[in-house]
Amino acid sequence: MHWQTTRFTLDLSRPHVMGIVNVTPDSFSDGGQHATSQTAMAHCETLLKDGADILDIGGESTRPGAPPVSLEEEFARVVPVIRHAVTLGVPVSVDTYKPAVMQAALDLGADIINDVWALRWAGDAQGKTGKDIVAAHPNCGVCLMHMHRDPLTMQVAPMDGDVVPQVLSFLELLAQDLRGLGIDQARICLDPGIGFGKTVQQNFALLARQAQAIPQGFAVLAGWSRKSSLAAVTHTSLAQAAGMNIELRRAPSVTAAVLAVQNGAHVVRVHDVRDTVSALRVLAAMQAEQAPAITTQR
Repeated sequence: MHWQTTRFTLDLSRPHVMGIVNVTPDSFSDGGQHATSQTAMAHCETLLKDGADILDIGGESTRPGAPPVSLEEEFARVVPVIRHAVTLGVPVSVDTYKPAVMQAALDLGADIINDVWALRWAGDAQGKTGKDIVAAHPNCGVCLMHMHRDPLTMQVAPMDGDVVPQVLSFLELLAQDLRGLGIDQARICLDPGIGFGKTVQQNFALLARQAQAIPQGFAVLAGWSRKSSLAAVTHTSLAQAAGMNIELRRAPSVTAAVLAVQNGAHVVRVHDVRDTVSALRVLAAMQAEQAPAITTQR
């Protein structure tokens, strides 16, 4: 399987690590450490040294309860970083739901649009939607994610019942819609949306039954890094789980990334690139010995 993007065709016979570059002052996951253009550019280079295959640049936090950011502010945050990142020789993904930002990113040479709204946002002042932008581009990659409600309300009233068939139905419809617009299946990656309007149990159901939540034949992205569900099952109290200690979430995040790959994910979106890359090498070494080549004796 391959994922076609603007400048790169990614061979998904091995897992790819997408390094997160949050150009935001209010991100829970990194506390705004890379909120300036200069620090975000430097972080891009650090992630590549740590082994990242893809850089994912975002200028608006999507944590539960996060307020929206104006178009002008998002432009100011991400455009300088995208300009730098596209010179680094790896695929550049831009995490945005705003069509105008998508267009600007693609005009700058970005390779992938990574949209938590799955191209469903109403559109910009000119009336263009994310679907319009992606469909008009000859070969950019796109990642469609399942989100219940919106970042302000998704954890106030999470989903009910068995989420796996609901996520599958949602992603099937969206993928079919894009295919109907002439967007090749090889350009489309699907994300079950861990933590976006789901309970702890529902998130782990999506991990355990990941293959059932994604239509067959599509690339799969998993984003478990530093999610609160990991804290909920590893900390000893609710107070600890709600805390801001990122270091306590590092090992669970790496573990979840490895489990996601074992269950069929092709791309894992992570903060802790170096540790994740090392863990995936261990997984690959084990998998290489699970089915040794059979020699025929004469």
